[in-house]
Amino acid sequence: MKALKEKVVLAYSGGLDTSVIIPWLKENYDLEVIACCVDVGQGDDIGAIKEKAIKSGATKVYVEDVKKEFVEDYIFPTLKAGAVYEGKYLLGTSFARPLIAKKLVEVAEKEGANCIAHGCTGKGNDQVRFELSIKSMRPDIKIIAPWRIWNIKSREDAIDYAKKRGIPIPVTKEKPYSMDRNLWHLSHEGGDLEDPWNEHSSEMYKMTTPPEKAPDKPTYVEIGFKKGIPVSLNGTYYDGVTLLEKLNKIGGENGIGIVDMVENRLVGMKSRGVYETPGGTLLYVAHKELEYLTLDRNTMQFKEMVAQKYSQLVYDGLWFTPLKEALDAFVDSTQECVTGTVRLKLYKGSCTNAGTKSPYSLYNQDYATFGEDDVYNQQDAQGFINLFGLPLTVRALMKKKNLEEMFEVSSRKAI
Repeated sequence: MKALKEKVVLAYSGGLDTSVIIPWLKENYDLEVIACCVDVGQGDDIGAIKEKAIKSGATKVYVEDVKKEFVEDYIFPTLKAGAVYEGKYLLGTSFARPLIAKKLVEVAEKEGANCIAHGCTGKGNDQVRFELSIKSMRPDIKIIAPWRIWNIKSREDAIDYAKKRGIPIPVTKEKPYSMDRNLWHLSHEGGDLEDPWNEHSSEMYKMTTPPEKAPDKPTYVEIGFKKGIPVSLNGTYYDGVTLLEKLNKIGGENGIGIVDMVENRLVGMKSRGVYETPGGTLLYVAHKELEYLTLDRNTMQFKEMVAQKYSQLVYDGLWFTPLKEALDAFVDSTQECVTGTVRLKLYKGSCTNAGTKSPYSLYNQDYATFGEDDVYNQQDAQGFINLFGLPLTVRALMKKKNLEEMFEVSSRKAI
């Protein structure tokens, strides 16, 4: 009786890398290849992807629709944390990877596979994100990373490999951009972007209208939040996926959310990417404005430090870690009163606050007014300043005393 082949579950997108990996795995390993396409809102033709995977040599294809889970369990927690990597990147690729890894492990367990393969390069961050997430759930499973072991050294080599085997691919040598799209964003890397001096071309945009071509009149939107989670748009309540889709459309039409940055990769090198995050940018701006209104100063300042650490954990692939869980608990505590509505003004790429309200607002007009008031005795400020400045007063007196003593000693010596 012929022994059954061992199985490998491949993270499959139908892009250049994973398109060539299926035949490569079959040529170099005696394995049954099971493709797993995780739908995080990339907008691909799933039927065509399944057909392509089978034609390329996969024996089975799983399609996992995880858009709801992606928004509620990965996007919204990161939004509540206010996590932005290096002040610019809204982590669109980063927080999709642990969810994809989770689904790969689930399919591997269902199929009895003892291998998982991915198409990440040996220079990128995604290999770390995938593999750390997999290790946190199945440390015993074998991981095959073709880019670290095969003879294909560039995207041009991969294109040639695909053409020789008649595999259709979504890129050409003339337009070799590496793109990653999901419900949150679209990233662009490679090609002429590899020279930071080159201005990127707006022709690459897929989600966003170039700001100079956006409408000549501003657009106003109102986003409602409950405990830090966006729940409504212009007074109408939506589920998370629908809300983000609508915000992507509105933000994209107004040229919102384009970021061109050189970032520090986890593996030690710098890389340049162009990101389109229209809806996500609106949510980040609105959420921050609501926190300005509802969080006290000490909480807000400490939360900013947490946000920086949170962004690094997500970027570095440390989603399923004790520290990440602990930070989530802190963030959730801070969001108890982050409920209210923010009005944003969108105009040709800019997004500014046009009004904020909350039943938990810490802004009190009676205290903040510059007009006459009966609740704040301005004479109290003198005593506060005296106490607050006491360390400065004591230090100044000490310095004065030391100078006088030095002057007295030098005068005696002169005599």
